[in-house]
Amino acid sequence: MQKTNVPQWIQAIRQYHPQDETEKTEQEMILQLAEKEGERLLTRECPFYHLTASSMIFTPDRSRVLMAWHNIYRSFAWTGGHCDGDGDFEEVARREAEEETGVQGLSLLGDGMASMEIIPVWTHVKRGKVVGSHLHLNISYLFEAGEEQKLRIAPEENQKVAWLPAGELSKYCTEKEMIPIYNKLISRANDC
Repeated sequence: MQKTNVPQWIQAIRQYHPQDETEKTEQEMILQLAEKEGERLLTRECPFYHLTASSMIFTPDRSRVLMAWHNIYRSFAWTGGHCDGDGDFEEVARREAEEETGVQGLSLLGDGMASMEIIPVWTHVKRGKVVGSHLHLNISYLFEAGEEQKLRIAPEENQKVAWLPAGELSKYCTEKEMIPIYNKLISRANDC
């Protein structure tokens, strides 16, 4: 019998150790979709669901988190984006963080993926085109960076970038469904 080569990005999802029942269920769902869609799941050619990578960036003392005011969601939010064919989730999360905030020299907290979640994205307009509701199969990472760095906005993505108090994100984030995810990641960053 011939062995099939499992792509590294699928192996990475399989090797993640879910930290609660929700993550376990969502990991299983993502793996089922990966089996069904293959490499297509890494691209937006898969319009109903596709892989994304996001991150939360903390100061060394974990008291502040770097967030960007997202143009579409009209809220401060974590950094991240579509994989667009790249199966190196950590690299996607790092690249998106740098592009969206200008921060450099990110240090990974922990030993890899910090969480995994399936996030609904509702119909919206991007660059003048309607994007229908779909799911982001998201892989999350935690990074650390110095607060002294010069930050910049990415006008197509955001209007502001700021270090916010980690314990007060609900004051800045209007996407209330994201607060439990952010709080989970803050807790995990504090455990690193």
